[in-house]
Amino acid sequence: MGMSGTRKLFTARNITLYLFLVPAAVYYIVFHYMPMYGALIAFQDFNPFKGMAGSPWVGVKHFRDFFGSVYFIRLLRNTVLLSLYGLIFGFPMPVIFALLLNEVKSRKFRSAVQTISYMPHFVSTVVLCGLIVQFLTPNTGLISRIIENISGRPSGILDEARWFRAIYITSGIWQGIGWGSIIYFAALTSINPSLYEAADIDGAGRIQKMIHISLPGLLPTMVTLLILDLGRILNIGFEKVILLYRSSTYETADIISTYVYRSGLISQQYSFAAAVGLFNSVVGLILVLLSNHASRRIVRQSLW
Repeated sequence: MGMSGTRKLFTARNITLYLFLVPAAVYYIVFHYMPMYGALIAFQDFNPFKGMAGSPWVGVKHFRDFFGSVYFIRLLRNTVLLSLYGLIFGFPMPVIFALLLNEVKSRKFRSAVQTISYMPHFVSTVVLCGLIVQFLTPNTGLISRIIENISGRPSGILDEARWFRAIYITSGIWQGIGWGSIIYFAALTSINPSLYEAADIDGAGRIQKMIHISLPGLLPTMVTLLILDLGRILNIGFEKVILLYRSSTYETADIISTYVYRSGLISQQYSFAAAVGLFNSVVGLILVLLSNHASRRIVRQSLW
């Protein structure tokens, strides 16, 4: 770029636009890049009173301890399975919902359905988990009473390890299906209407138009979001899990982030918890890179 191009970049109008980026840049620098320095405690025997400068260096000791822990396989299995089930059952739901909404001709009805479906997204995790606990409480919960009347025996599925994943995934789909469909519905509205008109002339039905016009139009958006979701496959938030799990459901509910919480904040093993968290982040980065490469090779769509 020559001098004239550089001058164009820094005209008064462009500088105004750049100023809008300052808050976002400051946010990422302060809360995302600067804290990376703290990851060094994963390689130290960190003592809060001595600080990072005075704490002894132990190398990869904490990583070896984590990989050799009796909980490592269970934590990895539960984290991966919860994420995979969320992708398998949760990822297609907003796409299907957006496709169905796109077929609704009444604007008022479509707006009403969208508004109702968005509402669960704004329910806090604490309130959502409180509702789940109330509905599934043995003897008094609505769903527990229904199950008890059907099966003829008391229901305590919230305390049974085999039911935890189903409860977690189902509640997540209910909470996120409407909000997740927004970007897909926006992508559908950007598809050229003449494609649908040509399909009508050729005698294509609604299902055929979905398969051959709507889905290909959504593919770039779907690939982008899928790659991002794959990168977060080991990064499940601990809030919902920690509010729902019991000691009796650790077998299927205990994940890496809850283990980091118990190790770091409750047991005060700061370096060990940092090592586990760093392992989680590195695996997530590798998954993003691999999924982006695979997507570029297979469907010719990628983040970069």
